[in-house]
Amino acid sequence: MRRRRGNALTHMLTAVIAAGLAIGLLLVFDNPASGGPNPMPGGDAIPSPAGSPAPLAGSEQAIVTKVKPGVVIINTTLHYNSEAAAGTGMVINAGGLVLTNNHVIKDSTAITATVAGKTYRAQVIGYDKTGDIALIRLRDASGLTTVPIGNSSSVKAGDTVVALGNAGGQNTVAAAAGQVTGLNQTITASDEAGSTSSETLHGMIETNANIVAGDSGGPLASSGGVIGMDTAGNNAGDQQATGFAIPINTALAVARQIAAGRASSTITIGYPPFLGIFTGSGSDSSPQAQAQQQNGSSGGPACYNSNAGLTVPPAIAPVSSGTLVVGTICGSPAARAGLTSGAVITAVNGQAVGSPDSLSAILARFHPGDTISVAWVSPSGERTTSSIRLAAGPPQ
Repeated sequence: MRRRRGNALTHMLTAVIAAGLAIGLLLVFDNPASGGPNPMPGGDAIPSPAGSPAPLAGSEQAIVTKVKPGVVIINTTLHYNSEAAAGTGMVINAGGLVLTNNHVIKDSTAITATVAGKTYRAQVIGYDKTGDIALIRLRDASGLTTVPIGNSSSVKAGDTVVALGNAGGQNTVAAAAGQVTGLNQTITASDEAGSTSSETLHGMIETNANIVAGDSGGPLASSGGVIGMDTAGNNAGDQQATGFAIPINTALAVARQIAAGRASSTITIGYPPFLGIFTGSGSDSSPQAQAQQQNGSSGGPACYNSNAGLTVPPAIAPVSSGTLVVGTICGSPAARAGLTSGAVITAVNGQAVGSPDSLSAILARFHPGDTISVAWVSPSGERTTSSIRLAAGPPQ
C-alpha cells in the first residue's frame, strides 16, 4: 500500500497492519548473529565514492540495467508493533553488505532480503538514527552484484536520474525517471502524513522522480552511478512529485564508521539493549499523565506478545515520578524479573528515572548482555530492586 498523500514529507516505507503475524516463541526477536562469533566487516569493506565515475550508458534504461542487479527488496516483521513493512536496500559489498535507511529496519524483529531472486535472513550491523542510515548483512551471501557507486559531490541541478525501489511493497523493483531539482536541502520527514514523530535531515538531493512508498533505501542513480539513497517524498496527486535522497558520499561515510565498529552519540553498533516493556513516550515524569496517553479499556493479560490489545493498567504504583510500565513482553527480561503492568520504574543502577525519554537515554548506555539494577514500585506500593540481564532487541 502507499502512504497517505499530503503536504508533509513522509518516509517512503510501506507498512501494513499484520495482527495475524505468527507468534512463535514467547520472545520472538530474531538475531541471526546470536549463534556464534560475528566479527565486524571493517571499514575497508565499504566502497568509496567514485573519483571520476565512468558514465553508464546515457539512456534511462541503460542506467536501470546496470543498477538493478544490486537492488535489494527488504521485508521486515515488527512483531511487537503488530506490523510488517517493506523497503529497499543496495548491495555495496559482494559479501552481502547492504545499505538502507534506518527507518526501513527500525523496530524490526526479523528482516529478510531478496536480491537476484534469492532470499536471505539479514542481520543489523549498525545504524545512525539522526542520519537515517543503516548497514545490514545478508547471512551466508557471497558473490553478489554491487550497485555502481557514483559521486554525489559532482551532482548538478538538471541531471537526469532514475530512482529504483520496491515501489508499493510489491516485491519487485520498479524505476522512475526524473531530474535533480535541488541540492543541499533540509527536510523534516515523518513515518506517515500527520504523524507527530518526525526527523530533520540535512544536505539532501531533491528530485522530481516519482519516489513512492516502498522505495526507501533504494538507489537514486545518474549516468555516473548511484548518487543517493531514496529516503522521503511527497507525491500528492495534484502536485509535482518531489522526492529526497541522502547523498551517497554521506551514506557511505556513515556505513564505513559502522563497519569499523565505531559507535558514537548517533551511531549504534549491532542491536540495542532490550528490557522488554511497553511504555508511553515523551518527557513527562508523571506516571498518571503517562497513563492518560494510552487508549483503550483498563485491565489486560499478565504479559503481551505485541502491542495489539495493549490496555491501560488497571492500577498504577502510588509514586509521583518514574516511567510507567504499560505492559511487559512475554518471556522478556522484564517479565522474568517480575515487572508487571502498572509498575513504575524509578531508578537504574541507582540513577533516578523520570520520563520514558529519560529511561530510554539511560538504557542506551548499555549493551545486550549487560546486567543492570532496576528499582521499581508495584501497583500495590511494594518496592523492589532486581538485577536484570539485558537481551538484544529490535533496532531503534
